[in-house]
Amino acid sequence: MTNRAFITGISGLILNNAEREFIRAERPWGFILFKRNIESPAQVAALVEELRSAAGVADAPVLIDQEGGRVQRLGLPHWPAYPPGASFGALYDIDPKLGLAAARLSSRLIAADLTNLGITVDCLPLADVPVAGADAVIGNRAYGTEPGKVAAIARAVTDGLEQGGVLPVLKHIPGHGRATADSHFRLPIVDTAKAELERTDFAAFQPLADLPMAMTAHVVFSALDPVHPATTSATIIEQVIRGLIGFQGLLMSDDVSMNALAGSIAERTRAIVTAGCDMVLHCNGNIDEMRAVARETPELTGKALERAKATLAARKPPQPLDRQAARAELDALLDRVGTA
Repeated sequence: MTNRAFITGISGLILNNAEREFIRAERPWGFILFKRNIESPAQVAALVEELRSAAGVADAPVLIDQEGGRVQRLGLPHWPAYPPGASFGALYDIDPKLGLAAARLSSRLIAADLTNLGITVDCLPLADVPVAGADAVIGNRAYGTEPGKVAAIARAVTDGLEQGGVLPVLKHIPGHGRATADSHFRLPIVDTAKAELERTDFAAFQPLADLPMAMTAHVVFSALDPVHPATTSATIIEQVIRGLIGFQGLLMSDDVSMNALAGSIAERTRAIVTAGCDMVLHCNGNIDEMRAVARETPELTGKALERAKATLAARKPPQPLDRQAARAELDALLDRVGTA
């Protein structure tokens, strides 16, 4: 049976009856977890298993945003804290090899946390390149302000996740770093010239075009499409994401319920699909919105289905890890930032 081209959140710590029926009837491709879904390791592992059971798919993708810093859904006391992306950038400036090693170790440890719970996809790495005056929504989540450095650290983060058996999601393509607003609340408009975007923002994503999945940015780039944010812009998806950047993997939207997008949830969903995204992401667990997304989302077919299959096939078995030694090495590397 074919899945529909959307990823859904749920409302709480366990599936309620309405959610269970919804999953069985509408067949989402995958699921995403947030802090409201997380209480303890045993509870999260049981929830992941319950989601897959309801879907009737043993390897249904389960996603989470576990970056480190201020964006980590799994946290103390049950899971360790991880550094923000800027820490790797600061160490990279001291010694690039050490910066890359720390980035790889951190994501490898994160992957171990996730695989213990059955979570198979992390919405990481970021390739956003922030600029002075931009909104703090990216801030110290970014690895730096130079595209080559950002791409190198993002690749190291990717390597760590993949070594741990977790699929990466590249975000926020083609770039959220210049946004002067938080797209959770309103639509950011970037008026930068196309040539400068190509030199900086888009350039950070190009070396990462082989990643299996990417998440779009709810950002208007007026030099390319003055009306639509990248998520709903056929022009940007075709000419920039698929064209200039060269990304050919599974393209998922950022959350369809974010206020940067205009119209009803149904209208937003249609716009995302029409623009060329392979997958619609809905996060907030509102069952009425979930139903609206499902009604407007097609079944996975054609290239989108091929990309979805290729994504799942790209996941590798986790390699052995001495967690205690890896954490000690990561902490020792990060101590160098404080003493530099």
